[in-house]
Amino acid sequence: MTRKSQDANGSTIRDVAARAGVSASTVSRVLGGEYPVSTATRTRVLRAVRELDYVADARAKAVAGVGTPTLAFVLEDITGPSFALMAHGVEREATRRGHLCLVCSTEGDVQRELDFIETMRAQRTAAVILVGGTADTPEYRTRTRRIADSLAAAGSRLVLCGRPPLGPGAPVTVIEYDNEGGAYALVAHVLAQGHQRVLFLGGKPDHATAQGRERGYLAAHRARGLEPDPELLLHGDFTRDSGHRLMRQALSRKLEFTAVVAATDMVAAGALTALHEAGLDVPGDVSLAGYDDIPFARDLHPALTTVHVPYEELGRLAVRTALGRTPESPNEHLLLGTHVVVRDSITTV
Repeated sequence: MTRKSQDANGSTIRDVAARAGVSASTVSRVLGGEYPVSTATRTRVLRAVRELDYVADARAKAVAGVGTPTLAFVLEDITGPSFALMAHGVEREATRRGHLCLVCSTEGDVQRELDFIETMRAQRTAAVILVGGTADTPEYRTRTRRIADSLAAAGSRLVLCGRPPLGPGAPVTVIEYDNEGGAYALVAHVLAQGHQRVLFLGGKPDHATAQGRERGYLAAHRARGLEPDPELLLHGDFTRDSGHRLMRQALSRKLEFTAVVAATDMVAAGALTALHEAGLDVPGDVSLAGYDDIPFARDLHPALTTVHVPYEELGRLAVRTALGRTPESPNEHLLLGTHVVVRDSITTV
């Protein structure tokens, strides 16, 4: 940024002001859109901007507190279908409210996440939305509480979507879905079809989302007086490759099961491929269920029974709650429901 706020074409805000016959501060008001000016003045300024092909320096506008308001969407893996659905909801609601949405994919790098959030805090972004499960550790809570406090001090807001809450008093908005309840309902449905040995293809043992889905699996068994075989609980991650690898391991170890519940639809897709490769029919030989209800789940063969998570609505709600708050608004903790979607991949035994 130069002292004259020069753009890439060489024009400055002073050049625009001179062409329009107004002060530089008036040009700033017109471009910022936050102060009333007369229609005639606005017309002259915008005409001068077009004639000079002037583009305001975004950094100068950020320092001045003008320009398009922004919010940040931070996630670990932008290629995940469920995250893409949530990002779509965030972007649509942000656009509807006149905000620019900036996305950061951290690939699990905590320092990258912290650096991006600090940049957003310095630019006084309206909100930072952190998405996706993580390990619920004292280090996580301390780090995230520090982030929440620093954003609040800058007039911004931290929103946690699908991440562990921080406890009372933290200046955050927490938006969750009934993760454990969805898994409970799904496994209860599988057990109700007569299955008693249900293989669970889970995520990382310390991952909060994976833990919730595993708790639902265990609770559904115990509600029917069953104690699941520990050998039927396998851990990997939430990817297709993990589902394929875990299923091949289960088959090579000759584990006995009549149904499989995968921690995500992506895991289920990998498991389905491994079952087909082994010459097994779904659901004729083995029943299979997923979790998330991402769009392609209905296009698998057979169509996948799964748990619907309202990811796009989660994204919209994150923006609405963050931008709809006032400094006097109480902290919020919102919970959205989930439900089982029954398709063709589960049969009775």
